[in-house]
Amino acid sequence: MFAINGRIECDPAHHDQAIAAMTAAAAATMQEAGCQAYRFSADLAEKGVFYIFELWESDDALKSHFRAPHMAAFQAALKECGPKRSSEPLMRYDISQSGPLGRP
Repeated sequence: MFAINGRIECDPAHHDQAIAAMTAAAAATMQEAGCQAYRFSADLAEKGVFYIFELWESDDALKSHFRAPHMAAFQAALKECGPKRSSEPLMRYDISQSGPLGRP
């Protein structure tokens, strides 16, 4: 299992348009085999800045995700949300163990 985490920026004037695109992408992606989580969150201090968190069971599931028609639609919608895009790459974290966070 692995997680993907990153930052997405768009023109603040297109904030609501970005939210609509992200909402549609998340709903479709959560129906995909192998997707455990696919969440966006908005930065509370900076309009037009969003964060993504994904949790996948396998590389094959992620490869299939990138070929899904709703991903092409999502990428096109993001391009319409303005020229501002993060230069930070999405990061992948391989998970060897997980469980509830315990108290120290």
